[in-house]
Amino acid sequence: MFYSHPEKMNEMEFSGDLNNFVSAHKYRVYAPDDDLLNLIINSMVPKENRFPIGDLRLTECRLPLPNKPQPKVQIYVSTRDFMGTRTAMFGKTRLGKSNIVKLIAQSLIETTKDIGNAGQLIFDINGEYANDNPQDDSRSLASAYKDHCIVYALTAKPMTPSRPLKLNFYEHPDRSRRVLAELLENEGRSSIYVKSFISVEIPSLESLKDLSINEKKRAARRILMYWAILKKAGYDINEAELSKKLNFDLGFNSELRSAIYEDETPPNINSLNALISELEKLSDFVRKKSDDDKILQSSSGNPLFQSDERALLNFLKPTTGAGPAMIQRFRIYHDKNAGNFTQEIVKLLDTGKTVILDLGNANKEVMEYFSYELTNAIFNNQIDKFTTNALGDHFVQLYFEEAHNLFPAKEDRDDIYRRIAKEGAKYHMGMVYSTQSVTSISRDLLGQTENFFIGHLSSQDEVNALAKVNISYESLKDDILLAKTVGYVRMLTRSHRFVIPVQARKFMPSNQDKEE
Repeated sequence: MFYSHPEKMNEMEFSGDLNNFVSAHKYRVYAPDDDLLNLIINSMVPKENRFPIGDLRLTECRLPLPNKPQPKVQIYVSTRDFMGTRTAMFGKTRLGKSNIVKLIAQSLIETTKDIGNAGQLIFDINGEYANDNPQDDSRSLASAYKDHCIVYALTAKPMTPSRPLKLNFYEHPDRSRRVLAELLENEGRSSIYVKSFISVEIPSLESLKDLSINEKKRAARRILMYWAILKKAGYDINEAELSKKLNFDLGFNSELRSAIYEDETPPNINSLNALISELEKLSDFVRKKSDDDKILQSSSGNPLFQSDERALLNFLKPTTGAGPAMIQRFRIYHDKNAGNFTQEIVKLLDTGKTVILDLGNANKEVMEYFSYELTNAIFNNQIDKFTTNALGDHFVQLYFEEAHNLFPAKEDRDDIYRRIAKEGAKYHMGMVYSTQSVTSISRDLLGQTENFFIGHLSSQDEVNALAKVNISYESLKDDILLAKTVGYVRMLTRSHRFVIPVQARKFMPSNQDKEE
């Protein structure tokens, strides 16, 4: 029910119920004209940060009724509805989800660029927000707003200015080892020593402080063995800085070292090359000895080198095969200075910039690494600002495609993504997530979502799940199943009290569409 606001002149108010019921013969039915439709649809949208998202489209069929033209009503959203909230984009592929994501990102750029209070980070897994696509006549967000968007790319594109997106394999041994394992597996490497290397567990540098003395010593040795493999494969690093994180000395007793070097005096291990040399000698020494040899046992009688250590030694210096040379070509993902890229991006977001990570054609493990590292860094930065009362009116917006990989429905985990879904609003973090399936997304996230853009869904189970999450879509299930027009969505934002059928406009960089 709409009516004139009781206290404010020239404003409308909406009510979800009626204050009076009369008999049917007292009612009249009117078809609203464009002015009234505009009043009904847009009057509840705050005038602050308004942006046109598309046009009203009552039905998929565009044939007009006799003597009745189709309505021409522009639909507005307030970008305040997206800041610090969760926005869902559901629909089958190739029906315009990415175009609407561009419009939402554009709306935040256009309405906040003068005050810089909304930083955006887009995980661009297909490269469509960073790079133009002439085949689809699709302009990218980066080229449309060159002064506002910064692109980081794993592989630089000739027509797209970008900064390199790399990871430091040394500083994050646990995750970078998983990246290498995934890359080797994708190549179908089947050698026994390669498979053993793939299955090795490398601890993180941060985890060492929580281990007992003996456990810490073993864990540190695995990291040093891994570093030696990286160095032998040609992964460059600032050794002086790296040695501050973990001393290069393996900590073996003098008896073992004397046996390894025989008549030579064991050298000091103060460089990665010296570390490689000692480990290669150790690898040859271990092969010659039996497992029962006391020199290969710890003081407690346990094997000095367990399966993980032996796998690392065999990969560093295999009896046959390429060993570290196998991972040389993956150096394209490594940069010795990459440890600072998270801080750099966090600073850009704090100044209200839009950062696009071009992850097109990247390995899944590499994409997951960057997604996790950056999301975690941003979350911790927002918490720091919250605890020091420095959030102010600044927001950070994250964009996730193929969201079912990060927020799966059946997996009960408490990682950084779930924390953002549950706690992000408190720390001024919003997210826009898109996927093809409602049932593949965590129920917790769906229950927390405020804004919905729903395109065509082809499954009855999907629309039923949507209606359970938001009752406003209960009466629209058949329409969602049948309508397949590109860009035709049923939109519900925090400002709207009912679902609006919208034909989203095609993204283009223009200020002419902004409301006068």
